[in-house]
Amino acid sequence: MAKTLIGYEELATTVGLDLGYSEYREVTQEQVNTFADATDDHQWIHTDPEKAKEGPFGGPIAHGYLTLSLQIAFWTELFDVTGVKTKVNYGLEKVRFPSPVPVGSRIRMKGTIAEVTEVAGGYQIAVDQVIEVEGAPKPAVVSRGLYRFYA
Repeated sequence: MAKTLIGYEELATTVGLDLGYSEYREVTQEQVNTFADATDDHQWIHTDPEKAKEGPFGGPIAHGYLTLSLQIAFWTELFDVTGVKTKVNYGLEKVRFPSPVPVGSRIRMKGTIAEVTEVAGGYQIAVDQVIEVEGAPKPAVVSRGLYRFYA
């Protein structure tokens, strides 16, 4: 899918814009272990593949927050605004983790612009973001991302 590029002057008209899907990315055990080191969350369900085989998911799974953090990488594949001086990741709303991400699986994100609000000096957009696991019946992460663009 090609990245959607919007000029700053068009941003107010993007409510409902379907941004499509990012490319798939594989979630690796090395990535999970690095995230565990960075966050000091070494729960066996993530970092011990042998023990995790006996767990509820039949193998290790990615941390929910690791999957959530990949939204930024996916976001940059989907959308950009030209004609701005500053871009700010303003936060998240309504974050949920409906299903696990098994290590070795592939994930991608779909985005839709849900709201555009004027803020001092720019615009804030709210984007409905869904990370799905290839072949899984339920998404791994559902959230609303908030991004600000200042001219």
